[in-house]
Amino acid sequence: MTASQMPDGAGPRADAARIDLVVTADDFGADEAVNEAVERAHRDGVLTAASLMVTGHAVDDAVARARRLPSLGVGLHLVLVDGQSALPPAPGRALADAQGRFYDNMALTGLRLAISPAARRELAAEIEAQFAAFARTGLPLDHVNAHKHFHVHPVIARMVVDAARRHGARAIRAPVEPGSPRGSARLAVAFARWLRARARRAGLAVPDRVFGLAESGRMDAGAMARAVAGLEGGLNEIYLHPATRDEWPGHAPGYRYRDEMEALLDPAVIAGVAKAGADLGPFARFAAAGAGLAGVGA
Repeated sequence: MTASQMPDGAGPRADAARIDLVVTADDFGADEAVNEAVERAHRDGVLTAASLMVTGHAVDDAVARARRLPSLGVGLHLVLVDGQSALPPAPGRALADAQGRFYDNMALTGLRLAISPAARRELAAEIEAQFAAFARTGLPLDHVNAHKHFHVHPVIARMVVDAARRHGARAIRAPVEPGSPRGSARLAVAFARWLRARARRAGLAVPDRVFGLAESGRMDAGAMARAVAGLEGGLNEIYLHPATRDEWPGHAPGYRYRDEMEALLDPAVIAGVAKAGADLGPFARFAAAGAGLAGVGA
């Protein structure tokens, strides 16, 4: 059964071993190549959700496609680095240049947020502007995450969780992937676990485990099959970056976007999801039944 064929009203069983699965595409709205891949992968594959860049240059095309796909869960993909701001361009900003382009150095931006009240005020305004832009689309807000997972930064995390609650989001991604993190990844995982606990206390659904970090940009059919094999009881998320071509304005060098789209359409992957007994759907469907509100590391 493909994602678009899932019954809208069905809810997960109370069985603790039940495998609930959200398969998400990030960067929806970044380019028509991404948008087309999202539509194809939802109609004919296992994709159930997409995270919308409200300042992406193809955002209008993405919203039009989403309106044709009522079973696709669309969330907000906050952009706070390496992208365009939703606030009007202005000189002297802490987080973006005079043209409204965010700075690419996450470490420097993170430091500014930690030490500068002006940077935090700008951050709060930016987050609110992006939530407001999403609201203007008229689409239900399924979930929230952030470009390059910048929302695990503690300052950003507090603001995003509060904004998600105010704007009616049902879920948020805390990128904790099974396995032992290495090196600098340990700090990011510690922040992600803190985010997961904070979000659950706020009543937001959070996946018990997320797949896609270690293979980001190369989630081909083999990587998807390995992720499906790692599914366990509770709320699971697999995220990818599909597109119909590998190069488009703003693409990440080396990312195999087309392979990721093909993975979502691969018959063996679709069969593997069915064999695993996973219940496919968007976040809102599972959050309504209480999934992701408690569990691993809650």
